[in-house]
Amino acid sequence: MEATLMVLHLLLILVMGFSVESQLQTGFYSSSCPKAEAIIRATVESHFKMDPTIAAGLLRLHFHDCFVQGCDGSVLIIGPSAERNAPQNLGLRGFEVIDDAKSQLESLCPGVVSCADILALAARDAVDLSDGPSWSVPTGRRDGRISLSSQATSLPSPLESITAQRQKFAAKGLDDHDLVTLVGAHTIGQTECRFIKYRLYNFTATGNSDPTIKQSFLAQLQAVCPKDGDGLNRIALDRDSQNKFDVSYFKNVRDGNGVLESDQRLWDDAATRNIVQKYGGTFRGLLGFRFDFEFPKAMVQMSSIEVKTGTQGEIRKVCSKFN
Repeated sequence: MEATLMVLHLLLILVMGFSVESQLQTGFYSSSCPKAEAIIRATVESHFKMDPTIAAGLLRLHFHDCFVQGCDGSVLIIGPSAERNAPQNLGLRGFEVIDDAKSQLESLCPGVVSCADILALAARDAVDLSDGPSWSVPTGRRDGRISLSSQATSLPSPLESITAQRQKFAAKGLDDHDLVTLVGAHTIGQTECRFIKYRLYNFTATGNSDPTIKQSFLAQLQAVCPKDGDGLNRIALDRDSQNKFDVSYFKNVRDGNGVLESDQRLWDDAATRNIVQKYGGTFRGLLGFRFDFEFPKAMVQMSSIEVKTGTQGEIRKVCSKFN
């Protein structure tokens, strides 16, 4: 009898553990807030029509959220020591889109839909609106109660080597394939000149440019980013189609036309170069389709990093502050 009770006790502990760590699931809000995904989609679409560049902002926002404290909406918190104030998060955009969707959802289904899920769904919709793939987003994330700028060091930096980036991705359960695929999100979006000027004028502290930049492209970059400029001019990360989600980004890296140093470094490493070649090779149609297939898989995996489910965390009433 005592042995039976012990077994039952162990089973109860396991069941409780599974309820807390329950997996995300597609259609999590189908009963509790059936219009949730449609409202988020309509909100993203409304903002996208006014400014198509917001798509890249939402995608980057989700990425930066997941790499710090997991995909728990911690990057959305406002506060002097909050995550979004970290130097690594300089220039993050799209907060107003998430707040807009949350406000509508709180009116319809108060206390049901997490900010973390809104962010994950909005990132998917942003890609779809940019002529990229769409996919089913598993939901059920809860919002975190911690947001510290000091923890943003886990974010990959455009100044880091591939080795350093690989280590940061691996720490989140992501491999080289995920790294290259997810960085392929740079097929949409822009950066400011201040983040690349060192490549153009003083790469080795002797006044020369980064030799990996194709010379004809270097002239284009210098025209947009003059040496004596304030560094605030913006330049497309994909010079061929900055608002279209396609494989031209990989072709640019292959041809020495990567804008960020970290992008171009993908070509220096044998393992990442092989993946870039597969996405940006000669057979554009076939390989473009493959990227459309691989990117959703990588996004689903990334958006599951260290998620909070069950009774963990909270469902915020306002995305920018804890309850």
